[in-house]
Amino acid sequence: MKRWLENVPEDERAKMRASAMELGGKTALIVVDVTFGFTGSEGLSQEEASREYSTAAGPRAWEAMPTIARLIELARSKGARVVYTRSSANDQQFAGNATKKERTGTKLTADFGDFPDAIAPLESEWVLEKSKASAFFQTPLSVYLVREGIESVIVCGVSTSGCVRATTVDACSNGYRTFVVDDACFDRSWFAHCNNLFDMSMKYADVMSLDDLVEKWNAT
Repeated sequence: MKRWLENVPEDERAKMRASAMELGGKTALIVVDVTFGFTGSEGLSQEEASREYSTAAGPRAWEAMPTIARLIELARSKGARVVYTRSSANDQQFAGNATKKERTGTKLTADFGDFPDAIAPLESEWVLEKSKASAFFQTPLSVYLVREGIESVIVCGVSTSGCVRATTVDACSNGYRTFVVDDACFDRSWFAHCNNLFDMSMKYADVMSLDDLVEKWNAT
């Protein structure tokens, strides 16, 4: 059993299974904020990563990185649109941060918004800058998805309890079949990661592993 499901009662797990959806129509993958500002440099402990960037998830980010890379390659192989998001230093200067908490010791430098080589976007893929948690809030993302005829949205990235969750809720609210790949998401807090995967699965999205998604996608 997946670790985040271990404390979920069987009747709740049954509800999640019963509400499973199928991928429908054209699909887009949204890779949420997987930049060095939220990962820290590879090989650092959590404490060391937090000193580098107060927002960094450290080892949990790099544990998820190979799965995120595989998910991106899968999406490309299936002809899905791939959209990357990252924080906009300019927008946050005027519109404020994505959360109520002030960042201490972290500036949105160029390095903060750089993507690790393993998951770097292609030149043809959109890098969407945002100032708030959701990739949809006050951005042209909805316009892009409508223009591309997207019906299903897959979400991965960081943090599970923050920008991933906000993007997932808004994807559902905008009428998309929404899927979250649990082993391609990460968070500084393991408790928050597990709790928010459960909540998203019960209300807003199908939450599944990459292997489960491969099986579902191949069946369409």
